[in-house]
Amino acid sequence: LVPLLADQLKEVFPELYQQREYVTRVIIEEEQSFLRTLEKGLKRIENIETGLTNKTIGGELAFELYDTFGFPFDLTSLIAREKGLTVDEQGFKKEMEKQKARSKADAVKETGDWIAVNEGEKPEFVGYENLTASSRLLRYRKVKQKNKELYQLVFERTPFYAESGGQVGDTGLIESDAEKIKIIDTKKENELIVHYTDKLPVKLEGIFNLKVDAYKRQLTMDNHSATHLMHAALRQVLGSHVEQRGSLVNEKILRFDFSHFAAMTDDEISKVEDLVNKKIRENIRLNEQRNVPIEEAKGMGAMALFGEKYGDYVRVITFDPKYSVELCGGTHVTATGQIGLFKIIAESSVAAGIRRIEAVTADGAEAHINNEIKLLQDIRMLLKNPKDIAAATKNLLEEKHNLEKKLEEVFQQQANQLKDNLAARGVSSNGLMTIIEKVELPNADALKNIAYALRNQFENLFMVLAANVDGKPQVAVMLGAEVEASKKFHAGEMVKILAAEISGGGGGQPFFATAGGKNLNGLDAVVKKAREMVGNG
Repeated sequence: LVPLLADQLKEVFPELYQQREYVTRVIIEEEQSFLRTLEKGLKRIENIETGLTNKTIGGELAFELYDTFGFPFDLTSLIAREKGLTVDEQGFKKEMEKQKARSKADAVKETGDWIAVNEGEKPEFVGYENLTASSRLLRYRKVKQKNKELYQLVFERTPFYAESGGQVGDTGLIESDAEKIKIIDTKKENELIVHYTDKLPVKLEGIFNLKVDAYKRQLTMDNHSATHLMHAALRQVLGSHVEQRGSLVNEKILRFDFSHFAAMTDDEISKVEDLVNKKIRENIRLNEQRNVPIEEAKGMGAMALFGEKYGDYVRVITFDPKYSVELCGGTHVTATGQIGLFKIIAESSVAAGIRRIEAVTADGAEAHINNEIKLLQDIRMLLKNPKDIAAATKNLLEEKHNLEKKLEEVFQQQANQLKDNLAARGVSSNGLMTIIEKVELPNADALKNIAYALRNQFENLFMVLAANVDGKPQVAVMLGAEVEASKKFHAGEMVKILAAEISGGGGGQPFFATAGGKNLNGLDAVVKKAREMVGNG
């Protein structure tokens, strides 16, 4: 449908036609992502079903499916009905209300009225050129958020950058003759630059000296300018369909969300890193233009960023007009060489058609690389200083794989031997081949495999195994085809009763069911109760 619609609408939406291949890939990825999520959710439902002590999926579990896997309540109910189960709708609604209450509590901010100290209008931001300024306090108020009391201060002029465009707000100090107070955050609120502190100045009148944390600001600028360089590099390496979809810039890391239809390859990541570091080494000077008419800025090729609102006049940040031109109100290095070094540390998916990169620069990049080198040195020491670490690691993994394979063969032999022993010790009585025993097994798969092997061997099987599986109690009930058809016993119902002896729960099908628990000492009681059920007690 995409090619057809794109062709029909290309006069009205030319960008749809130009990016029709990208749109198609995003839709396919969205479908595949949904199917992957659906598969995970269905597996979770199977696990829930196994652990049920009755025929009802609780509201808390239904909400987990909704919150974690995106399963609407109706979808969970439909799947449950197909399995002969019901869902606690009232419990689900209660969990929804709890989440809403939590979200509301997190969002609620109690604010007092502004208290004027000095007359003044809109604060002046001087932080592009200065990290210090002298100013009067215009107003303040007390706020309460998440049970913590803070104060908001508004100054006549300030060098503190307020959180905006993905860049975090500045921190620092305000000083007066009387004291020094920490500014813990800076935000915008109704065109005010609001400084957050947990302490109100003793003396509100007079002149305050405002000082931005210069080191933190520099690291934040390194990351912000690197974000611009990386954005341009991504468009060169991946294509012009790449557009910013979200951003976080602080002193420790830069996080960048962008439109792209597939995970980046190692080669693509390397190309982006190489290009950004090349631009850093070129030490490109910042070209900052303020109060540029928005249409003129767009004519310069400046990229308007997703989700940002712009006025009639904008600020344009350029690092080489042929490389990176963006509309931006954030703080930046005066030349790219100040960034020092750029390193991508993670690339992942955040939504269909949206990728996320996390990267570090300057001190952060140096620390990351030093940690990687230290890790490599530690691995070299553990491997007894081989000449080729990669080859030595590969050999070690191959040895591990071979040992695991041999161990699995041993486990399989033991399981086969145990199966034969159980079959030999089975009691034939009242038309049933009864096998009720306490056993030790290496894993749950062995328990399941033995159960199915015995079912294939005996159509009149009545089997209960009380198993110590790697130190954890498990119970398995298996019925042969004839016993299942008689409907005299139901494995799923039986295992729920037996599970109580090991302080656990479980469930399953009419012919096969399992349960897990916490009480390893209860396995003998499981055997006793199972024999009572079949009449062999």
